[in-house]
Amino acid sequence: MSKLKVLAFNGSPRLGGNTAAMLAALEEGVVGAGGEMVTIRVCDLDIQPCTACGACDETGECIIEDDMAALYPRIMAADRLVLASPIYFYGLTAQTKALVDRSQALWNRGRLGLERGPQAPQRRGLLLAVAATKGPRVFEGAILTAKYAFDAMGFAHGGELLVRGLDAPGDAVQQPESLQRATKFGYALVQE
Repeated sequence: MSKLKVLAFNGSPRLGGNTAAMLAALEEGVVGAGGEMVTIRVCDLDIQPCTACGACDETGECIIEDDMAALYPRIMAADRLVLASPIYFYGLTAQTKALVDRSQALWNRGRLGLERGPQAPQRRGLLLAVAATKGPRVFEGAILTAKYAFDAMGFAHGGELLVRGLDAPGDAVQQPESLQRATKFGYALVQE
């Protein structure tokens, strides 16, 4: 039996920051449960914004030639998808949002009856978000965006792992309970 494939997108511009630490802890759980996880740092890629040209409306294919072209097949092959981002002004980072907006081509693939990936019921997307502030509504914008992004990509919404109070680099390491939550979440992501 093949291992369950988890594809994670790290949308943080900060190298080795809190989002990366939470993703590493999540990966421990994924691997511990027998899955495999690949993390792609979105900021290392050239992903142009959607231009609303309408080309994918007819074909389900995006005509913009950049690094997103290589991500579509990887998204379609994944069993689970993780969107990970720090919160910027109550939403995902611009880099993460560019990836989300370009998933319009995948939504159109579904609308046109073209394959978007395995049709397994357990195909789910997870939002992992960290925020500096502790406001009660700080994650609302990111959650709503992630839900629609997962739907466009062909995944059911599988929940959120949300952590407040992470601002300076290394803050996640100072919250071992948050890292443990991430590891448990990663384990459950594979076991569901």
